Amino acid sequence: MNEHFIKNIEIRNFKCFNSFKVDGLKRVNLIGGKNNVGKTAFMEACYLQTSKDVSSIYNKLLEINTHRDAINQLLDTKYRKDNIRDLILKNKYLSILSNFNNIYIFEKNGILTIHTFKKKSEYNLSDLITFLDVNIYNTKIKNSISFISQNSNDNHHLNTIIDNAKLENKLNLLNKHLQEIFNIEGIDTIKYKPYIKVDNKYKELSQFGQGIKTFINIISSMLLLNNNDIIFIDEIENGIHYSILDRFWELILTISKQQNIQLFATTHSKECIESYAKVAKKLEDEEITFIELGQNKYNKLDSTVMDSEMFQRFIKLGNEVRGW
Repeated sequence: MNEHFIKNIEIRNFKCFNSFKVDGLKRVNLIGGKNNVGKTAFMEACYLQTSKDVSSIYNKLLEINTHRDAINQLLDTKYRKDNIRDLILKNKYLSILSNFNNIYIFEKNGILTIHTFKKKSEYNLSDLITFLDVNIYNTKIKNSISFISQNSNDNHHLNTIIDNAKLENKLNLLNKHLQEIFNIEGIDTIKYKPYIKVDNKYKELSQFGQGIKTFINIISSMLLLNNNDIIFIDEIENGIHYSILDRFWELILTISKQQNIQLFATTHSKECIESYAKVAKKLEDEEITFIELGQNKYNKLDSTVMDSEMFQRFIKLGNEVRGW
């Protein structure tokens, strides 16, 4: 597996995680479990783990918060000090320890301590805000293509990502996949809005269901990522009809391998998990895991990480795959 991919992560005092560790991550990692068990929080911790310094850590925190709470105005305005202070306080006692790039973050009593590549920096809240004022305030958040949630399926984001696909000469490939799966003629941006071409007529994408928006967002994002990049997708099955899940997963596994990117995704759909197993077996793709989150007998958050072989046996036996 690519040396730049996340192979293991330890999370301490982050949201629902007190002390939690996962080993054996692969190129494609699907996270399952009951509602509100911590699937998204786990993925957010992995996402933050990819940060290299304080500015990118809090940039990512803002991106997650933007998607989570749909604070889209932050995309077009300079940050105010109150925004940053509120963000820090919301993530009080944040701590992430990663064996991958030796990042450790700990905030207590107004002091944020950051260890990155064995270098240590300390900022009190005032110093941190000043630091961010210089490094972030004058830079707009780019529409992230590396963390995808339901809230990132809005027209503004989709319009931007379609424009980027055109600039990178990937739009024809996206349209090819859309034609194969949805039997539509293509997608384009007209007057700053995404349009779908059906029966030789253009219709606004907003008139179509959530499934096609999810498909466009995920597939185009993956096509635009660079070698060694990592993508995080919350509720990957959102709006996707069960009848196209196999073709959907085949595209995802194939593109992730071709583009050499690592993928993390959450789901609570049994059909989605079974389709993932079925397609991985068909493609003989062994660089996959299924991570099942649940509460152990001590009422503590725990996980089972299944490699390809274990996962296929688990599915074949007909075991419950949506957590315990």
